[in-house]
Amino acid sequence: MQRHLISAADLTRDDAVLILDTAEEMARVADRPIKKLPTLRGRTVVNLFFEDSTRTRISFEAAEKRLSADVINFSAKGSSVSKGESLKDTAQTLEAMGVDAVVIRHGASGAPYRLATSGWIDAHVINAGDGTHQHPTQALLDAFTMRRRLVGRDAGLGQDLNGRRITLVGDVLHSRVARSNVDLLHTLGAEVTLVAPPTLLPVGVGTWPCEVSYDLDSTLPKSDAVMMLRVQRERMNAAFFPTEREYSRRYGLDGDRMARMPEHAIVMHPGPMVRGMEITAEVADSDRCTVVEQVANGVSIRMAVLYLLLGGAEFQTPSTSAAPARTAEEN
Repeated sequence: MQRHLISAADLTRDDAVLILDTAEEMARVADRPIKKLPTLRGRTVVNLFFEDSTRTRISFEAAEKRLSADVINFSAKGSSVSKGESLKDTAQTLEAMGVDAVVIRHGASGAPYRLATSGWIDAHVINAGDGTHQHPTQALLDAFTMRRRLVGRDAGLGQDLNGRRITLVGDVLHSRVARSNVDLLHTLGAEVTLVAPPTLLPVGVGTWPCEVSYDLDSTLPKSDAVMMLRVQRERMNAAFFPTEREYSRRYGLDGDRMARMPEHAIVMHPGPMVRGMEITAEVADSDRCTVVEQVANGVSIRMAVLYLLLGGAEFQTPSTSAAPARTAEEN
């Protein structure tokens, strides 16, 4: 593992599998009466969020507290940022407080990289989403969910997603989730296909390690997992498709389309879902939809990332290294 987690593209196959395997161990903590490990006791982690977030912020906070870290939540609204304070000044304020790690979400692509490489702060930096660029922990939890569903919990240990066919559908242009997933899934050996209207595909998508299609119906029968992406209206400054009804008719996933997928195939969504547009209620509430699992798995993945970045240079399996401390913790 490197010092920071900025982009899914920075992870090697071994890095990614190590995180996924560690997350399996962390998931077992959720089954215990006391859902805590003492691994990060005495460490301070700041959640630095310049954009609104529910799932990601709460997921990181839960992961940090389950590892016994001291947590500081920072929101740009109501802070000195609203008065014009720069990222540099905010970072230097955190440095003066002696924080050990910063989890940052920012509307500007590249902000986490700038924070990690500028010398403003001597702390681990974890990217929780920057602009339309990257969201590496989301890609990791998606891959974790896929491996659990398609390979198996125990059978998946040490395994990647080699040969699995994953389809991402929707607003790729504005989606950091799509970019991160393409990078990570390619690293893990999966075959990725992007499906979207031409107006919602970024310039240069032909150089990405994936296939591109404009026809959803033709890709569904050969997909092991289909991930629906939200249309991000808040990032749009033009009309990218005629009407919501037209978009839903061409690129929405309903019961009829889900029936064309292989029996083992799963439906995914990074959330929040817009029911009735990219996904119908019938699909969202079906047993094949993994949205709730993804939320739960997000805590395990973020625990694994924090554990590996802050828990020490040498990796030890949490279930064994934390066993003696667990007794003390419960006492």
